Amino acid sequence: MTGTLEPATLDARQFQIAVRKLADSLGYGTDRSPYLGSGTEYVQSRLYQPGDPVRSIDWRITARTGRAFVKEYETPKRMPCFLVVDTSASMAVSSIRRSKYEVAVHLAGGLALASLDRASPVGLVGGGGRDLQIAPSLAPDKVWVWLHQLRKVRYDEPTAVGRRLRELAPRLNERALLVVLSDFHDPEAIPALRLLGQRHECVALHLTDPAEVGLRGTGLVRAHEAETGRRLVSHGRRVWSDPASVATQLRRAGVDHLSVPTDQPFVAEVRQFFATRGRLGRGAR
Repeated sequence: MTGTLEPATLDARQFQIAVRKLADSLGYGTDRSPYLGSGTEYVQSRLYQPGDPVRSIDWRITARTGRAFVKEYETPKRMPCFLVVDTSASMAVSSIRRSKYEVAVHLAGGLALASLDRASPVGLVGGGGRDLQIAPSLAPDKVWVWLHQLRKVRYDEPTAVGRRLRELAPRLNERALLVVLSDFHDPEAIPALRLLGQRHECVALHLTDPAEVGLRGTGLVRAHEAETGRRLVSHGRRVWSDPASVATQLRRAGVDHLSVPTDQPFVAEVRQFFATRGRLGRGAR
């Protein structure tokens, strides 16, 4: 069973405008984040040579040695960014108008365009049953193609975030940034992120629905799994993921993470998260 995000209220052109607006909002003030690159980096100081610009003189070493030295810098290579979007059925189930999947798709688009604005190549990995794997590229047209592909949602798609992350690992020949947008219903996702975090930059944006918080700790609940259709009776804590537990697991795995409730404004929080994680190190919000 398939559907399209906001079929009645947002056509393709309006969708692109909304994503572009989000990208502009997320990009503002995030230049210092490693997600967007850190500019030029100091490498070493060497003896001054005729023709070297005066502004490059390393005055500290020059004063100490009595000989003129200049600083040398290099422009770091932009890390490729992989956006891992959970496309499973649980992301599309919502207790309010805006689903976790809708927010994830918009966020993925905003982050992708903000990265492209700063010359960081962006790729996509789908975290569900469908095969969505796009290599990093600097071409905006490719980003729009897979964004419109993501607008098609399946209401019977199984989760596979952990498996997709494990499949991606051997293909990463250089240090990369991985941003996972998921509700983390897949128990294999966080262990896979932990392993990837040993070599790469890993970020988790944890999408939560109000029902996942409001129904925790309830008594017996009759429900069915969105991804399998299996009916079950259990406690609320077992049926719905516990955001606090997910945050604890991500923290222990050393993964930068941010909780993104679908019933609250999130743009300022996401922008601040990416702007500060480079200066303050790993952390959680």
